[in-house]
Amino acid sequence: MMGTHLRQRGFTLVELVLVIVIGAVVAATVSTFIKPAIDAYVGTRLRADMSDQADTALRRMLRDVRRAVPNSLRVPSDQCFELVPVVSGGRYRMGPDAANDGGGCTAQSGGACSAWVDPSQATTVFDVMSSMTTVPSAGDWVVINNQSGNDVYTGANRSAIVSVTTPAATQGYRRITISSMQVSAGYNSGRFQTISNSEQSVFYICSGADGTLDANGDGKGTLYRLVRSFNATYPTSCPSTAGAVALATRVKSCSFIYDANQGATQQNGFLWMDLELARKSETAHMAVGAHVMNVP
Repeated sequence: MMGTHLRQRGFTLVELVLVIVIGAVVAATVSTFIKPAIDAYVGTRLRADMSDQADTALRRMLRDVRRAVPNSLRVPSDQCFELVPVVSGGRYRMGPDAANDGGGCTAQSGGACSAWVDPSQATTVFDVMSSMTTVPSAGDWVVINNQSGNDVYTGANRSAIVSVTTPAATQGYRRITISSMQVSAGYNSGRFQTISNSEQSVFYICSGADGTLDANGDGKGTLYRLVRSFNATYPTSCPSTAGAVALATRVKSCSFIYDANQGATQQNGFLWMDLELARKSETAHMAVGAHVMNVP
């Protein structure tokens, strides 16, 4: 009887050693050439994400600054600023309609007469002579001639809208009835702005950004957008961020510098906004300047 001998298969010690050596060479190659490329990709993505967040935040602030009520910027420190955002605006009728008004029409008679602003008396109704991008609603606000920066906050040149109607085509685009308001004597530009009652003023606040990083290499601060009611008292410090919306997180540093008369001009001020974000020791630093309208 012949026995059957099974041939054993497997790796020799030499083969195992060769596999270990080759594996070590491949691992060294990966760590030397591939890892830096992966790290660079991750870093580039981080910087791109931070740049996008910083750009979005700065654009939002830039839009609000450019459409703010003239002279409404209040800057208590380089870490925050306040403004009153405009929803719409236009030109009001400054005198009677000589071609269509009948006898007995006065500035505030309304009805079949045109309604115009007469600075010698209180105004309660006026016709709008230009198309408005956004038509205001009852409860919103009208501002006329905000020469002094705090007037819009105290209510000196601001009045609540009672109603908005459509007058005869010859009289204007809209007829706005407001609570009684005295327009500044001598103001002859005929412009007005409207403010939404749901967004009376906006404060941008950079909180906790001290220029240093935490243990994870992230910025410690947050940039907030706070909507609040008109406050007649000029702020001397940044307000609480309770109820505010975060625009940017992990902020390393930020700065807001305002010059009310940039270049010794009276037409425009200038606000410089600087924002730096940091994540995992990667940083993105962006800045933008915005002209601030000073002429009502």
